[in-house]
Amino acid sequence: MTESRARTPATPGVLVDPLRNRGVAFTAREREALGLTGRLPSGVLTLTEQARRAYRQMRAQGGDLAKNIYLEQLHDRNETLYFKVLGDHLAELLPIVYDPTVGEAIEKYSHEYRRPRGIFLSIDRPGDMEQAFATLQLGPEDVDLIVCTDAEEILGIGDWGVGGIQISVGKLAVYTAAAGVDPRRVVAVSLDVGTDRTSLLEDPLYLGNRHPRVRGARYDAFIETYLETASSAFPDALLHFEDFGPGNARRILDRHGGRYRIFNDDIQGTGAVTLAAALSAVKVSGVRLRDQKLVVFGAGTAGVGIADQLRDAMIRDGRDPERAVAQVWLIDRQGLLTRDMTGLRDFQQPYARDPGEVADWARDDGAISLLETVRRVRPTILLGTSTVHGAFTREVVEAMAEGTERPVIFPISNPTSRIEAMPADVLAWSGGKALVATGIPVPPVTCGGVTHQIGQANNALLYPGLGLGTIVAGASRVTAGMLLAAAGAVADQVDPSEPGASLLPPVDDLRESSALTAIAVVKAALEDGVATSKPTDIEEAVREAMWQPVYPDGTAS
Repeated sequence: MTESRARTPATPGVLVDPLRNRGVAFTAREREALGLTGRLPSGVLTLTEQARRAYRQMRAQGGDLAKNIYLEQLHDRNETLYFKVLGDHLAELLPIVYDPTVGEAIEKYSHEYRRPRGIFLSIDRPGDMEQAFATLQLGPEDVDLIVCTDAEEILGIGDWGVGGIQISVGKLAVYTAAAGVDPRRVVAVSLDVGTDRTSLLEDPLYLGNRHPRVRGARYDAFIETYLETASSAFPDALLHFEDFGPGNARRILDRHGGRYRIFNDDIQGTGAVTLAAALSAVKVSGVRLRDQKLVVFGAGTAGVGIADQLRDAMIRDGRDPERAVAQVWLIDRQGLLTRDMTGLRDFQQPYARDPGEVADWARDDGAISLLETVRRVRPTILLGTSTVHGAFTREVVEAMAEGTERPVIFPISNPTSRIEAMPADVLAWSGGKALVATGIPVPPVTCGGVTHQIGQANNALLYPGLGLGTIVAGASRVTAGMLLAAAGAVADQVDPSEPGASLLPPVDDLRESSALTAIAVVKAALEDGVATSKPTDIEEAVREAMWQPVYPDGTAS
């Protein structure tokens, strides 16, 4: 009879746990200790070597969606390696793991479904929320950030139901890669309230609730339950709302922003990064922030959110609050918004003009046009969030240039097919005087012998650092001062004084950029009295909080 040999208990489950798996980076000693003997090839690679190989494998994929799928599979296998690859090539991979490629991944979510990631909360079973969060087996102090979406307005593609979970996952990936938010301390959430997209409701493979979107009191109660449950389970977590419909997004923020630690990137993040571009433009134009006159073309959630940020900045620069509101003009489908119009949304109403003020203005089919508004107002800033391609015509741009020496023109709608004007046209029509930033990446434009670098108002420049700063400060809420500080920190990372200089920094070094933004946010949280943590050395506290994609025990290099 052969003597049985003592064996290490086999625990190969580590190979399927993305938080602990290191693949072939496990050393011989670690393999024996973990019961992995014989489960891996003999070779041992460092994290850096693994990352080089994974990057080559990703580049070999047939298209952007295939690259997205490859990276998601890597994410499911080995989180450290995933974030190492993503962090090493962030500028290149940001459009792959997030906008625009994530949009295609969301559209095909139910057909490409492989592995669940995040928490799925159904409006049909609101009583399951507490139990769902409990399945994470995380304590009250174990979560720093939760990104949720109801997927009504995903990027530029609209309502995609339960597939919107991918927007939450992608947003969290950027938080980690760009700002070092610990991936073990974040949660992605789908708030499945149904979908109005017929193709999903009729798709036999669709994985979400198979009924139209629930609205009204039942929807509001579901959101209230989510906020109460999430904040009770994880009282220190920042609750990030993403890609909600315009009416719901604003109402949730206004109703609950004072009670919960809420951040809405579509409203506040877009507003703050556009404010950063405006702060840079102010340094060039010489027109004080409090003296700016803003025309917003496209008065939805994003447009009014940006108007709010600029209004708050005017007030902080010394403008009377009532006067600051009066220096903003909103234009939507029905033309310039006036108080006698029916159907104005609550967030539009403060900016609607007195009908008597514009009684003698020219009208086209009863509406006051963008061109007429620009000619009458002589604004210093023209902002486009309309998704109406070509709306900033030559006449509009020329009117801007006639009204102010250095017109600030921000056509930030995306994608390219929806931008209000291309920078090359804006610069040509303004005689090279316009200060331009866009919502899409645009190559340099040469006009009048000057090469202009076109800054992209990419929210990734701002929200990762804002989130990290909020976490480090333990801020009880996100204040206007914190948003302004984040915008100022982004603006301070460029010198716009040189002819043709960009108004915004590139995304090439988001880790450092996010750290600087986070430091400014912590300081603002302390000044605003909302910080529950008061580090003596703010910079050290921020940099120590930034998670690094490394394996412990010396297996990284």
